[in-house]
Amino acid sequence: MSTLVPILAGLIPSFGLVVLGGLVRRMLTEAAWIGVDRLNFNILFPALLFVSAAARPIAVEDALRIGPAVWAILGAGLVLGWFARSAGPERFLDFAGTWQLAWRFNTAIAFVAVGVMPGGDVGIMAVAVGMAVPMANLLAVSALSRGGSLGPLETVRRIVLNPYLLSSAGGVAVGLSGLTVPALVMAPLDMLAQAAIPVALLSVGATMRWSALGRLDRFTGVLNATKLLALPALVWGLSRLIGAEGALVSHLIVFAAIPTSSGAHVLASAFGADRVPVATIIAQSTLIGAVTLPIWIALA
Repeated sequence: MSTLVPILAGLIPSFGLVVLGGLVRRMLTEAAWIGVDRLNFNILFPALLFVSAAARPIAVEDALRIGPAVWAILGAGLVLGWFARSAGPERFLDFAGTWQLAWRFNTAIAFVAVGVMPGGDVGIMAVAVGMAVPMANLLAVSALSRGGSLGPLETVRRIVLNPYLLSSAGGVAVGLSGLTVPALVMAPLDMLAQAAIPVALLSVGATMRWSALGRLDRFTGVLNATKLLALPALVWGLSRLIGAEGALVSHLIVFAAIPTSSGAHVLASAFGADRVPVATIIAQSTLIGAVTLPIWIALA
């Protein structure tokens, strides 16, 4: 119970903003909500991704130790999430918008979780998040670009110039370099970053199909089970199999169990994928994660 309360305290405000988005949905037109997503995609979330990665120095040895581990977790999510394909949307672009939910993670909840872990180390989680964000976005942008039926050169261009990828990679580069971004530059970026998640959650609430929130079908069940159950179970099982233990292992288990990212909704919208199933699964993941995440923290 002592672990559950802080996790719920971290998740309830996020879901509260989703509910608020549903209540104020009719205050803006559909086109206006799409405009909100574009603002988030091009400005607010890139600022958040850069600030999250650049705010703390990243030691090269930590990057080489933690990076491959979190990349393997993301890759496992990609592979396992593919099993939802047969039950998913017919158009690949719409499936790609939801497929990314199997491996992407909510950065804010990651830091809430490490704060209530026995022996939680913000430094380890910061490196894990910093190394995972560029790869998570690379996989998501690649899938969505393929779904757009673009030519090879245009696909590469969309991947390389994607604001999510550029900002997260840039933040990691700054973290690895040990440089400090001048306060005059970082202060406005930090202000934009603080607005990204609330705005995204409001848009999620305005977009999602509320009737489907508490109803899991085969498709949404596979994606939620992959992110919230299969990935942490895989890390936990492998660590037991090879006899690995310690702070890094426990942090990797918790990292794997983090609910999916609200930024996935913004990215899917930017590529023209159906926003409704993405928003619905994000809300489901947030709700279910309030139950599963404390359990994984206890096991870790």
